[in-house]
Amino acid sequence: MKLVYKVLASLVAAEVAVQAMMVVLGDAGLFKYVEQGGVIDKAAAESGGIEFPEFFAFVVHGMNGMMVIPLIALLLLVSSFFAKIPGAVKGAALVVLLVAVQVSLGLLGHQIPALGALHGLNALLLFSAAVHAARRGRGAVVSAPAQSHARVETVA
Repeated sequence: MKLVYKVLASLVAAEVAVQAMMVVLGDAGLFKYVEQGGVIDKAAAESGGIEFPEFFAFVVHGMNGMMVIPLIALLLLVSSFFAKIPGAVKGAALVVLLVAVQVSLGLLGHQIPALGALHGLNALLLFSAAVHAARRGRGAVVSAPAQSHARVETVA
């Protein structure tokens, strides 16, 4: 279960990196689209009339952030109870809390754009917490006592 904990924590960190890549890819594509004469307005957005190759990145960012990362974080929390790693439950609970804050900031950012800055900052905190949890899991997996079949003799 220690390995499961380590892998899930690493997956959360990797998914946060994917999130950053996707949002920047989508933004870059959007700006190129506008530079080339594309129009962004409510009617185009509602009709699906906004078409540029990088648009998929926004879809990936939304699906990852709303479904994939929360699921992995919850699985991390469940595994933390069985991993028998000191501080694992606290680390996993912090990841879950930061994921909940991240989702909330992402949704509220549509009404209050300034929350986008906090969304970015919280992503860094989430990444750090997930990496820390993964490292804690790695240490537990590596430092697990190896079973030795060698016979130890004592000198009397």
